Amino acid sequence: MARRGGTSEGPATGARSVLLTLAAGQFLMALDSSVMNVSIATVADDVGTTVTGIQGAITAYTLVMAMFMIPGGKVGALIGRKRAFMIGCVVYGCGSLTTALAPNLPVLLLGWSFLEGIGAALIMPAIVALVAGNFATERRAAAYGIVAAAGAVAIALGPLIGGVATTYFSWRWVFAGEVLVVLVILVFARRIADAVGEERPRIDLVGVVLSALGLGIFVYGVLRSDEWGWFRPKPDAPSWLGVSMVVWTMLVGLLLVWLFLRWEAWLAVRGREPLVDPAMLRNRQLTGGLTMFFFQYLVQMGVFFVVPLYLSIALGLSALATGARILPLSLTLLAAALLIPRFLPDISPRQVVRLGVLALLAGALALMAALDADAGAEIVTVPLLLIGLGMGALASQLGSVTVSAVPDSKSAEVGGIQNAVTNLGASIGTALAGSLLIAALTASFLSSVEQNAAIPAEVKNKAAVELQSGVPFLSDAQLSAALDDAGTSPEVTQAALDANAAARLDGLRAALAVLALSSVLALFFTPRIPSTQPGSPRS
Repeated sequence: MARRGGTSEGPATGARSVLLTLAAGQFLMALDSSVMNVSIATVADDVGTTVTGIQGAITAYTLVMAMFMIPGGKVGALIGRKRAFMIGCVVYGCGSLTTALAPNLPVLLLGWSFLEGIGAALIMPAIVALVAGNFATERRAAAYGIVAAAGAVAIALGPLIGGVATTYFSWRWVFAGEVLVVLVILVFARRIADAVGEERPRIDLVGVVLSALGLGIFVYGVLRSDEWGWFRPKPDAPSWLGVSMVVWTMLVGLLLVWLFLRWEAWLAVRGREPLVDPAMLRNRQLTGGLTMFFFQYLVQMGVFFVVPLYLSIALGLSALATGARILPLSLTLLAAALLIPRFLPDISPRQVVRLGVLALLAGALALMAALDADAGAEIVTVPLLLIGLGMGALASQLGSVTVSAVPDSKSAEVGGIQNAVTNLGASIGTALAGSLLIAALTASFLSSVEQNAAIPAEVKNKAAVELQSGVPFLSDAQLSAALDDAGTSPEVTQAALDANAAARLDGLRAALAVLALSSVLALFFTPRIPSTQPGSPRS
C-alpha cells in the first residue's frame, strides 16, 4: 500500500504541489483530444498529407490509448505508480517533440499516435493510483474532482489553444509547449509519495493481447461508423453479408473481450495472477462508478462535438470565438468539482451523481429548445453552464467512488479499467452524435429539396445520389461556393441554402436528443453509487 502520511498529513503546500502535478498530467493527456480539431487542414498542408490522414492520426491516438490502458495499469502495479507516471511522461514528451518536428505523416503518426498514446496509457492509470496513495480517504473526493476537472477543462480549452497557436504562431508550438509542461511535471513529480508492494505481480501476456485487441477492434469499428455506416453500408464502404463492417468489427471486439474475461476467470480459479481480478468486476460499487464514467464521457464528448459545430459552421464563428463561447462550461465545472467536496464533504455521492446527470439532461434539453434559425451564439451560454455543473458534480464523486471500492493495492488496475471505460464512452459519444447528426441532416435536406418546385429534377436526383454517401456538415459559405462552381441559378442556390440551414438544425437536435436519452439511461444505474462518502462512519 502506498504511503499516505507524507502528503496527506503534511504541509498544505506539499499536498497542493502533488495535486497540481497530477492535475497537470491529466490536463496534458486530455488536451490532445481536442487541441488540433480546429487545425486539421493546416496540419495536413504542413506535413504534406490530406485531412483524412490527420483524422487517421487522431483515430490512431485514441486506439493506442484504448488498447493499452488496462496493461498500463498493471505496469504501474509492477514497477511502482510513480515510476510508471514518470516513464509515461518521458515517453509522452518524446512523442510531443517528435510531433512538433514531424516533416511528414509517418513521423507524425510515430510521435502523436504511438508514443503519446503509449505515454498516456502509462500516465492516466498511474494518476488514479497516485491520488489514492497520496491523499487520505476523506480528501480523495476533492482531489479526484480537481484532477477530473483539469481533464475536462483541457477538452474545453483545446479548440481555443489550438486556434490561437495556429492563427498567430504555428500548430507545432502546441506540441513544443507540451514538452515544456512535461519537463515541469517531472521536476515536481519528485514530491509524490509512492511505494512498490512487496509482492511483484506478473504480467498476463495472453490477457494483454486479448484485451488490447478486443478493445482496439471495438473502438476502431465505432470510429469508422461515420464512413462505413452503422448497419447499412454506405456506397463503396466495406461490408459482409450486406451488413456494414462496423457491426462485424464491434462483434469481433466484443467476442475478444468476452474471451479475455473468461481467460482471467480461468487464471483466478487456478490461483494464478490475472491482468484484471474478476472479483473486481463483481463489485457493485465499482461497476456502478465505471458505468457512470461511461455515460459521463459519452455525453461530455458528444457535447464537445456538437456545440463547436454549431458555433463554427452554423454561425460561422472563428476558432477563437468558438473557444471563448465554450468557456462558461469550464467555470461551473471547476466550481462544482472544487466546492462540492469542500463545503459538502459528507453529502451522499449518489445524490450528487443524480443531480449531476439531471444537470446534463437539462443542459441538452435547453440547447435543443434554444436552437433556431435566427438564434445567435449567446443561446449556448445557459445550457453550457448547466452541462458544466453536471460534469463538475460527477467529477467530484466518481473517482473516489471507484477507487474506494477496492483495496489501495488495486488502485492502479482500477485506473486502467476506468480510463479504458472512459475511452469507450468518449468514442461512442462522438460517433453516435456525429452519425445521428449527419443522418438527420441528410433526411431533412432531401425532404426540403424534394418538396421545392424551384429545384430541377436532375438536381434533386444528383443530390439524392450524393447524400447517400454521407453529406458533410457544410456552412452556407461552403455550400454557396460549391453551387456557384456547379453553375446553379440564384433561385436554386437560395433554395438549397434554406434547406441546408433547416437541415443543420434538425441534425443538431437529433444529436442532442441522443445525448439527452443517454443521460436518462444513466439515471437507472445511479442506485449502484453508494449513499455515504468513503471513510465516513456510516459507510
